Amino acid sequence: MKIAGARTLSYAVMLTVLLGAGVRAEENKPGALSDKEFQAKAAYCQTCHALSAQGFRGSSPMPRLAGQQPGYLKNQLQAFIEHRRLNPVMGNVAHVLSPAMVDALATHFKNLDPAPLGGAPTEIMPEGKKIFDEGLPSAEVPACATCHGADGKGQDEIPRLAGQLNDYVIRKLTNWSNERGQDPAKPDNSMIMQPIAHALTDEQRAAVAAYVSSLK
Repeated sequence: MKIAGARTLSYAVMLTVLLGAGVRAEENKPGALSDKEFQAKAAYCQTCHALSAQGFRGSSPMPRLAGQQPGYLKNQLQAFIEHRRLNPVMGNVAHVLSPAMVDALATHFKNLDPAPLGGAPTEIMPEGKKIFDEGLPSAEVPACATCHGADGKGQDEIPRLAGQLNDYVIRKLTNWSNERGQDPAKPDNSMIMQPIAHALTDEQRAAVAAYVSSLK
């Protein structure tokens, strides 16, 4: 009985050792991602995009990533790498992210849901809602809801606008042709927005930005 018990214990110890080795091997595989690595990178993202990726309002507003569509985040990180989208900071950040890290961060941000920061002028939101829902036929601007959804949450590679900082949206729409779609040889869905952003007046951009910033 003692011998059988010893053998059982020995097998249990061997199994524990083998399983532990398997876990370590899995963690050491090329492209594998440890929790420590992920937490460090997620914390790094907070330095610009703030706690819970809610965005940061300041002289250079940082976008809300919380609730953003993973497909869109992955597409934009690749756009930074390929210089289809220009931003010196994000270009450097995107270059060092492994595919595993990109997937992990995209899922992480999608699952965050802080309340919108707000702060947009409420008096222009009705005009923004009208443009969002109906577009501007006279300027050949389609309804934003057609692509981004009635709730502004987007889908796949179409971004979520709901809760985005209004000053960030204004800046992106204003500078669209200088930042997006910079490689004609590699056209992407940013081309759809270029004529739309150009057709909107400053007042209309501000109104749309104010409205989407209020959506949850």
